[in-house]
Amino acid sequence: MLTYSSAADAVRERRRLTSAQIIILGFSGVILLGALLLTLPFATRDGLGAPFLDALFTSTSATCVTGLITNDTATYWSVFGQTVILCLIQVGGLGVITVAIFITKLSGRKIGLMQRSTMQEAIAAPQMGGIVRMTGFILKMVVVIEALGAAALLPAMIPEFGIVRGIWYAVFHSISSFCNAGFDLMGVKEPYSSLTSYTGDVAVNVIVMVLIVVGGIGFLTWDDVKRNRFHLRRYRMQSKVVLTVTAVLIVLPAVFFYWKEFGMPGWEDMSVGERILASFFQSITTRTAGYNTVDLTQLTQSGQMIMILLMLIGGSPGSTAGGMKVTTLAVLFATAVAVFRRRPNAHIFGRRIPNDTAHYAATVLILYLSLFLAGGIFIGCAENMPIVPALFEAASAIATVGVTLGITPDLCAASKVVLIILMFLGRVGGMTIVYAALSTKHPYVSEFPQEKIMVG
Repeated sequence: MLTYSSAADAVRERRRLTSAQIIILGFSGVILLGALLLTLPFATRDGLGAPFLDALFTSTSATCVTGLITNDTATYWSVFGQTVILCLIQVGGLGVITVAIFITKLSGRKIGLMQRSTMQEAIAAPQMGGIVRMTGFILKMVVVIEALGAAALLPAMIPEFGIVRGIWYAVFHSISSFCNAGFDLMGVKEPYSSLTSYTGDVAVNVIVMVLIVVGGIGFLTWDDVKRNRFHLRRYRMQSKVVLTVTAVLIVLPAVFFYWKEFGMPGWEDMSVGERILASFFQSITTRTAGYNTVDLTQLTQSGQMIMILLMLIGGSPGSTAGGMKVTTLAVLFATAVAVFRRRPNAHIFGRRIPNDTAHYAATVLILYLSLFLAGGIFIGCAENMPIVPALFEAASAIATVGVTLGITPDLCAASKVVLIILMFLGRVGGMTIVYAALSTKHPYVSEFPQEKIMVG
């Protein structure tokens, strides 16, 4: 017999938010707050404030560490507006939940089981144990790395922009690079120019590339590096996969860009050193950073399609990067190899991959491809443009990259809304949205009758 007490407990259980719902609400709240701040008159240089749609687009892009912009960051936004954008980048890069738990810890309040569970999902940790320690480690590492990045950029920024602006520019680009955001302040030289003025600057290129890679390999990999140093055999399988696939996805595209793209007519003015730097930079930045050191519109469609693929793959789980993640690619590849060899399970580095993980990876692939294609086709139709630029922009949004062929500022309102949705889904994770909407406390235990179907 159902008592009043049991009924009340059931109602409270249904009303309790899941971890996925908390993550979505957290990001939504930060984006809305950022958009409202950017509409204030003193957020823009003209003193009028940004239209709400542009403010919402910029806030979403910053919080989701994407880097797509409708207005040049340096020339359109005031110092206050730039500061708001930088704060959104930092919070979005770390994760809203990570920042919230850090604040809770500082206040002396106890972190409960629900908060720990949410944190585990937010940073893609394998287990709940030690999650608070991990949070502290992440925050310390972020501060140290961003400070070192800013210090390394000072010699390049201060001589060019002066002491005050040079320090601000160094801090801004260090945080933006580490968080894989791609926002820049180089529009003072030429609007929407990104880092094209530093094509041959070895120091700036190397510093930014290192920050992007470190931010994109994931917090768990940092923990492995700290614990095990150069003893690679002691690393988690995930860390081994992340480091291996990341290295491959840096080197192979760089070789392609060097020989195929920058070896073609039109790039004769580039020296060998500039070609090497540009090749590696474009290979790394498309893994969700968003900067560019060359005019991407001059690349061939083959080069642009390679960049689209790199954008969709993205970085690592539990990092500042977006995309499907390199681990998803590795699991799908290992599963295909297992099928070819007629093995029941995929194997990576001497470890068996559960079939559930392979199913999840396939689902993530289908979800990202569906959103990418739907968004690209919509933009292409709405703007009456060739499909490649439209797909490029859609991939940049869903993978939270931010590289662009320069079409974003001229898009209509409907296309901007589509990009906002793609950026949000790409940052919080499409599967997080699905779990938040369709979550159930009671898993299905019954099964339908089995019948074979031919595939392939």
